[in-house]
Amino acid sequence: MKLVKQEEGVSLVLVGVAFMGIMMMAGLVLDGGALFMEKRNLQKAANAAVLSSAQELTMDEASVQEIINEILQKHGELASLENTIIQKDNRVELDLTKNVSLSFGRLFGKDTTEVKVHAAAEITSMGKAAGAAPLGIDDRVELDYYTEYKLKVDQTESEYGYFGVLALGGPGAATYEDNLRDGYQDPIEIGMVLDTETGNVAGKTRSVVSEKLLDSCGYESGSKQINRDCDRILLVPVYTPHKQTTNQLKSVEVTGFAYFFITEPIDPKDTSITGMFIKRAGKGVYESGAYDRGAYAIRLTR
Repeated sequence: MKLVKQEEGVSLVLVGVAFMGIMMMAGLVLDGGALFMEKRNLQKAANAAVLSSAQELTMDEASVQEIINEILQKHGELASLENTIIQKDNRVELDLTKNVSLSFGRLFGKDTTEVKVHAAAEITSMGKAAGAAPLGIDDRVELDYYTEYKLKVDQTESEYGYFGVLALGGPGAATYEDNLRDGYQDPIEIGMVLDTETGNVAGKTRSVVSEKLLDSCGYESGSKQINRDCDRILLVPVYTPHKQTTNQLKSVEVTGFAYFFITEPIDPKDTSITGMFIKRAGKGVYESGAYDRGAYAIRLTR
């Protein structure tokens, strides 16, 4: 009988130890899961903040910081912002730190633990994008940003040069008009060879430009501030001539992208689009070897 009681006592001790072990494991899983979720959500907020704010890296640091604060506020993590580094025309990075409450850890005198995340995004020369206008600019043309250009949509002589008119999706004035109004929806990338449009598109160009100028875009003369969704901003392929006859450019090879902002209507007696080239980060993809002409893609980096 005494031996049986001793065995029962040992069994109770073992059960107690096992129960404590199970409880400890459950507590660790509970706290570990909570920490994992908090860190994942914090990282999502950090990534969203740098990706959104990187769109303003071509403007000024204050604009970048404003977007960071706005995005973190939406995620409820503005108070977690510990550090921000902004390099204009290059990259933005930030660190978030948050104290997370523990459930099981309290039994051992640890009520909270610190979760830290880091995120960074950079802008790089755009090498692939959808939504391009059926206009191109020769990569030999030096671009003076935020300075007025008058670019012809034919190949007659001009003091400033001309847009190469591109037959994106096929030739024809109707196709050209649709692409100028809404952007060519298929992606274009560096290295692609594109045919030029040889027909007369001056009338179609004049009509679409007039439509786009109905959007004020929040723009004031002399300012660099332009609404991001402005309809007057054209994504323009940059090219090198590929096939050319004596009097006509037949095809071009894409070497990069630029953004052109339309500022004035086209004079009825002219075939020139008046506007300026601007620096802007948009919806495109980085490709090695793309020419830097002020159009940038955004990507997460370390």
